[in-house]
Amino acid sequence: MKWETLLSTARIKTLFGQKATSLPPQDLRTQFERDYDRAIFSTTVRRLQDKAQVFIKDPSDAVRTRLTHSLEVSTVARDFGRQIGKWLVETKEVTPSEAYDIEVIASTCGLIHDLGNPPFGHAGERAISHWFKRRLEQDKNFFNFGEGATDSNSQYAQDFLKFEGNAQTVRLLCKLQMLADLNGLNITCGTFSAACKYTAASHQTVDEVGPHEKTKPGFFASEADLINSIRKETGTEDRRNPITFLTEACDDMVYLTVDIEDAIRKRILRWDQVEDFLKDDKNKVDQTLLGKCIDESRNYIKKGGLEMKGHEFDEAMAQCFRTYAIREIFSASREEFKKQYANIMEGKYNGELTRDCSASSLVNAFGTIGREMIYNSPQTLKLEVMGRRVITDLMDLFWEGAEKHDGSKKTRNFPGKIFALLSINYRRVYEDAIKKGTLPARYCRMQLVTDYICGMTDTFACRLHKELGND
Repeated sequence: MKWETLLSTARIKTLFGQKATSLPPQDLRTQFERDYDRAIFSTTVRRLQDKAQVFIKDPSDAVRTRLTHSLEVSTVARDFGRQIGKWLVETKEVTPSEAYDIEVIASTCGLIHDLGNPPFGHAGERAISHWFKRRLEQDKNFFNFGEGATDSNSQYAQDFLKFEGNAQTVRLLCKLQMLADLNGLNITCGTFSAACKYTAASHQTVDEVGPHEKTKPGFFASEADLINSIRKETGTEDRRNPITFLTEACDDMVYLTVDIEDAIRKRILRWDQVEDFLKDDKNKVDQTLLGKCIDESRNYIKKGGLEMKGHEFDEAMAQCFRTYAIREIFSASREEFKKQYANIMEGKYNGELTRDCSASSLVNAFGTIGREMIYNSPQTLKLEVMGRRVITDLMDLFWEGAEKHDGSKKTRNFPGKIFALLSINYRRVYEDAIKKGTLPARYCRMQLVTDYICGMTDTFACRLHKELGND
């Protein structure tokens, strides 16, 4: 891969022969700065303020939402991109202007990396895929898309059985976030390429021992042609864009540390529990690195001069520890990127920077704390069950309207009334897909429902569920 093609400023709609928008002379922004600005002002980014990061519908303003998480990742990614860009200039790999482009793209990708997540976090993803699996169990012909597309192992079926927020992000960027046309945010190919976290289609994914970038679906059948065009334009083929590794590392180091911080704030964990876990020999944490982070945190609090005890001390330690832990993981991941740079550019590196770097023992331990002590806590599980019920009921209802839609705008029958409740923007995308006829109509109907559900915020989904269910 070469940076001159990776940093393509061509926009999505130009790939299909549409004319690029001309800029007024007073607009001095770079094309990649325009990408960031389009994203930050978009409806989809605003909706993240009412989508859960971990703790669903939390009454505490201090606990992170998906928006605050994305802003944090964007900030760290900007710094990561800046430092790597500086190193690439020093090694004569890029020009100073290209280094700045890398920094901006990394920041934009950090901001938009979770746009496709449905309400209720990853529990929402699981609820959607479970709904389709249940339907298949009830009707073996549920995924009968017509001649040549009846197999539940086809991409058409697997797009839903393995429903993925990352693939939905791709769809949002290029279609669902509409202004005056159906090109989504119409971002540059350089930014779009870097935003594609996974590279396999849903029917071509591998298990966890395979290449990391192929362990989850990266795009739906509906966006396959666009993905192929962007790969050709940027020269990535089916390999990851180098900037993708930077953004993924920043997402990892942020969520792994702040989830612990938020769990302590919500009193799901105490600091002594976290520290005891990390110091336990069986968890194989680098004690020198751990001790450095803990000692610096305690010293910082001590120098502040405030007498902190109990929960107040726990919160202060969690915040300080998060700061120092991110610093160490960041530094180690940066060096790992440099170490793997040649392999990354040749498409031969299939790992994760945070899992392969010298701070990986800390990263792995944070992940275990999340799985065993946070995500499975009774408080979190109860809220996830509630979210699953909401999504399942809404999917049942709106599928009735989409499945039986006859193409008319009449609302005389019940399915017609349900169809009319669906977002007009998503209906436009659906009707355009039906008109083009390149995808099975049944597939388009399924996407209409998942598009609508994924676009909902947690509060909207709960309110609509209550209104339509008379709860």
